[in-house]
Amino acid sequence: MVFAAGLGTRLRPLTLDRPKALVEAGGVAMLGHVMRHLVAAGVTEAVVNVHHFPDMVIDYLDRHDNFGIKIHVSDERESLLDTGGGLLAARQWLDRGDGEPVILHNADIYADIDFRVMADSHSRSGAMATLLVSARDSSRALLFDGRMRMRGWLNRKTAETRPAALDATSLHGRAFNGVHVVSPTIFDPLERFAPSPKFSITDFYISACQDNDIMGYQSQADYLWADVGTVEKLAVLDARLKNKR
Repeated sequence: MVFAAGLGTRLRPLTLDRPKALVEAGGVAMLGHVMRHLVAAGVTEAVVNVHHFPDMVIDYLDRHDNFGIKIHVSDERESLLDTGGGLLAARQWLDRGDGEPVILHNADIYADIDFRVMADSHSRSGAMATLLVSARDSSRALLFDGRMRMRGWLNRKTAETRPAALDATSLHGRAFNGVHVVSPTIFDPLERFAPSPKFSITDFYISACQDNDIMGYQSQADYLWADVGTVEKLAVLDARLKNKR
């Protein structure tokens, strides 16, 4: 599932006339980069959610023949649901009773990792969710133990932790890189957790990690990663991709 519904407010003025999934880096829309990486990993079916300029996203997929795979559009034009609510809204396509894991990917993230290796790691672990993380600088971090099992969350600026009584000194802080793999077993507890139709899946992870295996994954291979959530960050990725040609 590709989360492509966001407003992209930090990318204005670029997103005043297009969705953030269609801003370009290296001459290619971010959604195009994500879809090509997923298809290269063997993905044959996907869900893309839409809200901001939804018809432009749908038209883009049509013009690219859905990148040769089956794509379901989860229409959130009436109400933006965030990542947790968006995943629940797409359950009909993702929870098919076959136990197949689901790759979740933010549209404003560029990550040319081998998704097959990450998905295999997830399946071997038996985890509910596996999150792509790294040791990059970030103001907030997910906290993991020595087995890379998630234990909580830390605000590095204020030292606030969730859970509140968590001792972060013995744990490893890692930044979440906007890609995760989840098992269908996530859906029932996610539905029970939902405080409203709109909610962040990160809040669920923080709540559920004490009683469920939510694992961090750090790729052993080098890969290009970028968060293009701002105009400045997008410009950096654009330059890097053009220099790779």
